[in-house]
Amino acid sequence: MGEDLFWAITGGGGSSFGVVLAYKIKLVRVPSTVTVFQVTRTYEENLMNIVYSYQQVADKLPEEIFVRMTLDVVNSSVRTGEKTNRATFLTLFLGDSEKLISLMNETFPDLGLKQSDLTEMSWVESVLFWTNFPAGTPVNILLSRVPQVLTHLKRKSDYLKNPIPKQGLEFIFKRMIELESVMLTFNPYGGRMAEIPPSEKPFPHRAGNLAKLQYATNWNENGVEASEKYINLTRKLYAYMTPFVSKLPREAFLNYRDVDLGINHNGRNSYLEGAVYGIKYFKENFNRLVKIKTKVDPQNFFRNEQSIPVFPYRK
Repeated sequence: MGEDLFWAITGGGGSSFGVVLAYKIKLVRVPSTVTVFQVTRTYEENLMNIVYSYQQVADKLPEEIFVRMTLDVVNSSVRTGEKTNRATFLTLFLGDSEKLISLMNETFPDLGLKQSDLTEMSWVESVLFWTNFPAGTPVNILLSRVPQVLTHLKRKSDYLKNPIPKQGLEFIFKRMIELESVMLTFNPYGGRMAEIPPSEKPFPHRAGNLAKLQYATNWNENGVEASEKYINLTRKLYAYMTPFVSKLPREAFLNYRDVDLGINHNGRNSYLEGAVYGIKYFKENFNRLVKIKTKVDPQNFFRNEQSIPVFPYRK
């Protein structure tokens, strides 16, 4: 295979380079007991200060803990007929609940976590928890190839380099109330992600990122009109977030396959079209991926609307 091709398919989108039949994965050890929690806080429950504090600590927590935060809009429990902002904090900790409550109270006291919020389980049971299976679901359900639910969806992404100030958060909260259907998830980086050099793998989003942001909208209505409605709502929140995220380029996460960033028609301008989205996904690694693609697939047989292009042919 060669080192270059192996490098390319471990983060550069394997479908651009061939058909990957199998991967050999090195497992890591996990403790016999892990701890999870899912708690929510609304705007009326000090949400502004909690979200602001979260941005200060989420990427700096010990490697054993991951705290995801999702912002959405729900019915207010204190103002009848009105909507309010909500944050859901979903967490996995590689350790027991006593260590976790101590850690959270020390590093993120604004969340107000209680011991009763925590649940200890095995790591494989935590996979069910994170996938929203009901408590007590047998772990062999993970072998099922039948989706839990079928729904339409749109995803977009961003990278957060600096905490959003409180004034900015207030702006975002108001815009989300207007849009209502769009969720905004903060996936914190730091830890091992920040230790890997950006050129070690094609995936370049390493040190310097507080979080990857996901814009998510799901809907059950069928038809083009419904799709356009919800996709446009997602695009609006993405546009509102422009002042707060990475710039030049506005970076993006490959796995969401956001065709709003550009489409390759695989014609004479393939390289230029590919660079539009490719630099957002891969930054300085893009041209190395193009060089490898040109070498192993010069006819561009393995392609899709956002694949790695080949360099232009010169006579």
